[in-house]
Amino acid sequence: MKRVALLASAALCALPVGRAMATDVADLAVSSTGVQLQQVQRVGNVEHDSHGTPLQRYAFQPSSQPQLIITPAAGVWHWSGQGALRIQVQNAMPWALTLTIDIDGAAPEQHLHAVVGLPAGPAQTLVLPLHATSPRAFGMQVGPSMPFDDQGHAVFVATTVEGSIDLAQVRAIRLSMPAPQAAQQLLLGNVDTATGDMALQHAYRGIVDRWGQYTRGTWPEKIDSDTALRTAHMQERRTLDAQLAERHGLDTYGGRQAIALKRTGWFHTQKANGRWWLVTPDGHAFFSLGINAVAADNSRTYVQGREFMFVDLPPDQSPWHTFYGISDSRDAERGASAGIGANRGRWFDFYEANLYRVESADWLTVWRKRTLDRLQAWGFNTIGNWSDDALGKLHRVPYTLPIYINGNFGNVSSGFDYWGRMPDPFDPRFAQAVERAVTKATAPSHNDPWLLGYFADNELAWAGQGPQGRWGLAIGTLRGEARSDAKQAFIAMLKKKYGEPAKLAAAWGIAFIDWSGLNATNFAAPEPNEAHPAIADDYSAWLRAYADAYFGLVAAAIHRHDPHHLFLGGRFAANTPEAVASCAQYCDVISFNVYADLPQHGVDLDAVHKLDKPVLISEFHFGSDDRGPFGKGVVSVWNEAQRGEAYARFVQAAAHDPAIVGTHWFEYIDQPVTGRLIDGENSHIGLVGITDLPFGGFVEAVRKTHLGIEQGGLNP
Repeated sequence: MKRVALLASAALCALPVGRAMATDVADLAVSSTGVQLQQVQRVGNVEHDSHGTPLQRYAFQPSSQPQLIITPAAGVWHWSGQGALRIQVQNAMPWALTLTIDIDGAAPEQHLHAVVGLPAGPAQTLVLPLHATSPRAFGMQVGPSMPFDDQGHAVFVATTVEGSIDLAQVRAIRLSMPAPQAAQQLLLGNVDTATGDMALQHAYRGIVDRWGQYTRGTWPEKIDSDTALRTAHMQERRTLDAQLAERHGLDTYGGRQAIALKRTGWFHTQKANGRWWLVTPDGHAFFSLGINAVAADNSRTYVQGREFMFVDLPPDQSPWHTFYGISDSRDAERGASAGIGANRGRWFDFYEANLYRVESADWLTVWRKRTLDRLQAWGFNTIGNWSDDALGKLHRVPYTLPIYINGNFGNVSSGFDYWGRMPDPFDPRFAQAVERAVTKATAPSHNDPWLLGYFADNELAWAGQGPQGRWGLAIGTLRGEARSDAKQAFIAMLKKKYGEPAKLAAAWGIAFIDWSGLNATNFAAPEPNEAHPAIADDYSAWLRAYADAYFGLVAAAIHRHDPHHLFLGGRFAANTPEAVASCAQYCDVISFNVYADLPQHGVDLDAVHKLDKPVLISEFHFGSDDRGPFGKGVVSVWNEAQRGEAYARFVQAAAHDPAIVGTHWFEYIDQPVTGRLIDGENSHIGLVGITDLPFGGFVEAVRKTHLGIEQGGLNP
């Protein structure tokens, strides 16, 4: 360990280059060399923490970026061989503070950067690894809660560090806060470095117990024995029976008997008195209250290469061998999987193992019955995407099905390829893939009246990022290779409109001589601008043609193979007005995955109303980090209680919009603490935890919201 600086009676004191730090405070009592204060003030005399460490209080004043800078007395620090920077720190405020730590090298590009949220409480050791790292490198998207107890000492490890630095030439440490509105006080003490990555490893060590729960936290639904697990499930059974008796006024499929509409024998859509409805096969109004990923096998997590994270992991032998498996790897081309470590090999399914602990060999059959009881008791009337097919086949709750269009066909980058590049619908092989996918998806259920309809794909990259993101697919098409079918179709459209290359050049304001120039890979497609409105017009026409080709092919195949059921759209995340309008033309319902506090803040419903088409919110959720998993989901709230409040606001706002015909929550089960297989997501967004026990307060808020809608909360 190398001491970098020590707090004396009046200042943080920096170490001259190449000299070991003295540990006698008296040696440094009057020194202030190397400390710069910008909108930061020293406050009072030296204080001490519970271990006797001297601490100096600093007030970060209101400004854009108040900062304290520690520099060597001369030259630079030589930290070669060191693995982490350690700073004794205490948040002196009664709320969490955001602290930014920057370490500067000798060259401008040499820089390490981290941002941490320091909770209020006792002093702790803040550890910053001296290299880039993130929870993704450990196989998960969000790292463990901080601080944690490391042999009696509170340690806060910055699990996300960006940048790189030559440790032989370190010239400054900067501590700052982003734009405080009032003075915020920190107590700072010793600053030193340590070899190795022990603190970082300890941050992840032993964080999951034998049931898949986070070891360092407590919450009401957490269990500590198999007996407690079985007892909790037996108690819930009695509650479910009582809740099931509260539901009334519904037809066989969950439709509202008080609102009679057209009866066709199949789910369909109908507009009545200015409001869109889904309609049950029996002819009653149906507002779809759904939940996604209702499946027992969605909670697998990699254990290979990170066994140190798990405490008392069951042995890979009977009966636990059933819950182990091996996966090749995540799709490295997806943005969702970029930089994710622990991405292949042996995995374990804690959720299914817990079901076995409660129900023994018959666990899957019992789980399916209990799950359907729950959905009905809690007021859910739709089994959403990515769910166990067997649940729908039991004909207790209507269900949806996904259509996965995969194959060896071309693709186009829109610039936001989180789940992959856009399929090229102009490639003849795409039409063949659609035919195969639709045939496979519709064959088992095309005569089942309990099927609500089909989704095609999920969150396709219809748009890019940034202010010009709307045009990403058009620009990406022109940047593609000449062999791209989409690119050739776009060129053909431009030739038909302009006839001569010079006319296109003038309209777009580009130097352009010959049509063959468009065939160049990475063609520099211009961004739309006010001086050349034709660019936006042409891009818009192409985006609509692209969407028409996609939705037209899929819709035709679905209607050909299954004329009875609804095409529920493509679950838009990124979208463009052109893609949404095309979906309105070819789909029965426009589906949006909406991650916002209210539907109206995630979808331009005014524009959708003009299309006069029903809308389904096919994904939404609210997460917090007080039930085990570290992530808060896409839309976070402060705590578990606020999840229920947010759910009620969202669903009620959706139900009172005349175009919205349903909301589907994502997802049924919490994600694993150490991340799911596909991309390492590890958020608390479920109705039940990894032990299959419901989060009681949240579930009750959900149930009451649904009862209000079922029993008169909507009118035709």
